[in-house]
Parts: sequence; structure tokens; C-alpha cells
Amino acid sequence: MTTSQRPRVVIIGAGFGGLSAAKSLANKDVDVSLIDKHNHHLFQPLLYQVASAALTAAEIAMPIRHIMRKAENVAVYMNEISAIDQEKKIIRTIYGREFSYDYLVVATGARHSYFGNDQWAEFAPGLKTIEDAREIRQRVLTAFEKAEMAETEKDREDYLNFVIVGAGPTGVELAGAIAELANHTLTGDFHHITPESARIILVDAAPRVLMSFDEELSQKAQKQLESLGVEVRLNCMVKHIEPGYITLGEEKLSARTFIWAAGVQASAAGKWLDAECDRTGRVIVNEHLTLPNNPDIYIIGDTAHYIPEGEERPLPGVAPVAKQMGNFVAQDILARIKNDKRPRFKYKDYGSMATIGRNRAIGDLNGFKVSGFFGWLMWCFAHVYYLIGFKNRLIVAFRWLVSYLTLNRGVRLIIGGGKISDLPHKTPENDYQV
Repeated sequence: MTTSQRPRVVIIGAGFGGLSAAKSLANKDVDVSLIDKHNHHLFQPLLYQVASAALTAAEIAMPIRHIMRKAENVAVYMNEISAIDQEKKIIRTIYGREFSYDYLVVATGARHSYFGNDQWAEFAPGLKTIEDAREIRQRVLTAFEKAEMAETEKDREDYLNFVIVGAGPTGVELAGAIAELANHTLTGDFHHITPESARIILVDAAPRVLMSFDEELSQKAQKQLESLGVEVRLNCMVKHIEPGYITLGEEKLSARTFIWAAGVQASAAGKWLDAECDRTGRVIVNEHLTLPNNPDIYIIGDTAHYIPEGEERPLPGVAPVAKQMGNFVAQDILARIKNDKRPRFKYKDYGSMATIGRNRAIGDLNGFKVSGFFGWLMWCFAHVYYLIGFKNRLIVAFRWLVSYLTLNRGVRLIIGGGKISDLPHKTPENDYQV
């Protein structure tokens, strides 16, 4: 079969799902176009460490072209999708380029959801991209700098109040990381404040932290957070966020730094495809991970709503699910080309883990429950192993070792002024520009 006659596969998104599909199709008898609005693949599970000044962005990201450099049949494009024409089998982009396909894989991920309160985004950024991580890092570090310059105790306390909304893995990891930053890394760096007096408040409307874990591990995680000084507020609804204040239930709390980790919304793929979606925008797919009315369009990762046979809930939007979905659709496409028998998608759950901080983590590995130091050690090994690129693994492992021995974080740079200074929550006499 000549190149011009080979089936054309277009993959939108180079996250865990899309990249896994592209790698599984590498050097196979198909032509692949891999499209992403960024030029890099991001290891999102460690993004919070960029936000908390433990790692740099370059250590958890790698250029997509470099990852796929040995795949002669995979072309990488940095572009954004504007529309999908299912009838003509054409992808249209915002830069006017069109891509024709025989099989389409949509792996466009998810974005923040403020549950209808998008105006809160200005004051409480979420954590999905490198830009988000840098923004949060600047806000957190700038808050300590402004607390050092504050002329009143009230201003000082406000700057040292950090509110994280959402007690899922991202919120828990951020709360623990900021607590360690305050309790260990920044100790002794300031003359007028004691960073250890920072108040880190983790808020969630749910009855416990880490609801995806069983109750025993959830309780252990909460105890580990509290041992770091994190205030955990459960069954607590955020009613309003405004400059300098957040309303938690009936209490109006004064603070200057808010971080949103409470919800996600799928990408606009459902609108592009005019497909049936769940309430978070995830496209409902069948056992082959395709649209029920269009077998040539696959939806995977955070964009897909798939309930395995015999289960009541859809698979979660986590990296292992996306990677297995990506591998599956690649094999399914190849099987269809060869007219082979097609299996249905089955997810193999290897367990889940979450870290709270140094020597603190929990994990459920198919019924084998771990916590504390042993859980943290397993979490470290697992995340280093799954990082893309030997150099990244080596650098991250070395940084973690140094941080563990010295309790120090080396990426405490405020670059670009820190946007927190631009927010309209200043008191004229005491709120200085950094």
C-alpha cells in the first residue's frame, strides 16, 4: 500500500490519551496527524510541584516533536481546532488549515469549572497548564513578600491566608505543598513575618477529603494534612469570591490568595460534534470508545464518558485511564483496517495514589493500602518512572533527594511582577507593589 492510499488518522490533543494513541500507531501502516495547541506534552500529576516552587516547567514537560521524532508516519502540528465536519470528515483549525481523516481521535482534555461562577476565575486560578502553575506560584510567593511589607497586623494576616477550594488530589497536594513551603522552606527568610504562621485552609462541600479513596485512607489523608497545620473544612460550600474575601457558608473570610481545585469541565468537543454529553460536558461513548452514531470518531481521556459493563459510575479523568484508552483506540483502528475482530474496551485498574507532602501519602493498590512514609516512597518511584525522558527522571529524582535532605525548594522566583499585585483588592495606604 502506498503512502497516499494509507488510512489517515487525526489525533486532537497530545495529553496522556492522545500521545499514547500516537505512540501506539508509530511506524504502522497509517498516516497520523497529531494536533495540539501547545508544542509540549505536560506531565500533569506533577504540575502542582511547579506551582509550589519545587520543580521547573521544563522538568515535567517535553516537546511533542522530540517524543515522536522516530515515528516517520506521525506529523505534529501546533494548532487549535475550530470545527469538525463529520459529513466531509474534515477538521478545521483557527489558522485556516484543514485536515482530512478516515479515523478521528479526540483527546482534548478538560478545563476548570466554576459551576456557573466564571467571574471567580480572576481571583481563584485553577491548575491545568504550565501558565496556571506559574501564575499560582507567583501569587503564593508574592503574598509572602507583601506580608513582609505590610504595615498593619490585619494586612499581614490577610496576605498569609491561603484558601484552596476543592479537596480532591490536586487540592490536597497543593495544600500540603504550600504548608511545607511555609513551615520549612521559607523559615528564616523574612524579618517581619514568620512564614509558619501562614494559614492554609482547604475547603470542600463533600463530607471528606479525597472522595475517590475509601473512607479509611481519606481519614488518614486528613490527619496528615492537619499534622502540617492545614485547616480542613468539609461540608462547606463556597458562596462567593471577591477581591480580598471569600464567603464559606455563612462566614466571610478575609484572604488574598485563592486557588481553585474544585471542578472540571470537558473541552468543547461535545459542541464540535453535536454529541450527547454528561453534565460536565464529557461525550458519551460506547464500548469501542466511539460515538454511538459515528464509529470513525473516537473520544478518550477526560473528554470521554464511559461506564464499564457492570459498573455504575464512569471511569475517572485520570492519566492511567487516558493512556489505556489511547492504546486501545490505536489497536482498534489497526484491527478495523485489517478487518480483525474488535474487542470492547476494558480498563485495568492498578490503583490510585495521592501525596500530601514529605513522608506523607496514601495509596490503594488494588486493595493493598499504604500511607505515611512507605506510601510517599511508592508515590515518588511511580511518578519518576512515568515521567517521559530519562533526563527528566534523573533531574526530578535528584531535586527530590536534595529537597528531602535540605527541606529546600530551589524555584522560588517571582518573574513578571506577580499578577496578584494587579488585582483590585488593595488598601491604598498599605498595599505595595512588589
